[in-house]
Amino acid sequence: MNSVSLLSLQNVIKNFDKVRALDRVSFEVPHQSIFGMLGPNGAGKTTALRIITTILKPDAGQVFFNGDVLQDKHAAHIGYMPEERGLYKKMKVGEHLIYLARLKGLSAQQAQKQVRFWLEKFEISDWYHKKVQDLSKGMSQKVQFLATILHQPSLIILDEPFSGLDPINSKLIEQEILSLKQQGATVLFSTHRMEQVEEFCEYIILINKGRVILSGKVSDIRQQYKRNEYSFHYEGTRPDLPPHVQIIRDVNHELVVKLPPTHTGNDLLRELIVRNVRVTAFAELLPSLNEIFIMQVKATSNE
Repeated sequence: MNSVSLLSLQNVIKNFDKVRALDRVSFEVPHQSIFGMLGPNGAGKTTALRIITTILKPDAGQVFFNGDVLQDKHAAHIGYMPEERGLYKKMKVGEHLIYLARLKGLSAQQAQKQVRFWLEKFEISDWYHKKVQDLSKGMSQKVQFLATILHQPSLIILDEPFSGLDPINSKLIEQEILSLKQQGATVLFSTHRMEQVEEFCEYIILINKGRVILSGKVSDIRQQYKRNEYSFHYEGTRPDLPPHVQIIRDVNHELVVKLPPTHTGNDLLRELIVRNVRVTAFAELLPSLNEIFIMQVKATSNE
């Protein structure tokens, strides 16, 4: 296991009857990182999360938590918010959160203190005596998030954490995720919202049909799949460009072009300077994670 990893999966296999949900899945989640797990529905993401949280056991392979073979005792150091929420509707919010915190090993006094702190921080102290069944979907989502982090876990697992949240509450949860990471937590989350993965995640893994088809640092992956495309803004009339420069788009004095593999962005800039083009902005265009995701899933679906 990598010494900088909080979590490590090595050749994990999980079968359900004749279906192989995970097929030799391996990846490392570094300490104090935000790690995104991506994949289409049925890819195996939820199965992997349930193994990490000790709900399921792998049929083969190994899982390590902070250098040790994963055991049931490690669940106390993990906070898990599943996509299918599991709050008891008849209970009041305060007593429910205290109950869940006690299950994670907090004393009654510690649980009470943590619940009061987080309800105040989220400015929802008046929810303490409300029944869960009286909360809206978004409000329930916030309570579920609090239940996940109350015991100060070193690994926080969030499965579709922004589902059902309006933009304001989404931003609140986003900010808290970043704050928890700054305080030392490692965050692993699964979501379909690629813009948030791109904004938050330092590392990702893409799973399809139970197999890892892409993994690594987000910045490295985007560099790996770049297409030698550039964007630049110009003043005046559109410049004449050499024949090897393919124009993809020309809108409002912005040209998006593609260069052959033998040419670089510096070569293009030199060409523009020679032609006396007044360039006001210039940038290399990297593919979004969404584009890479769609491309890789399509490629592996045809195998």
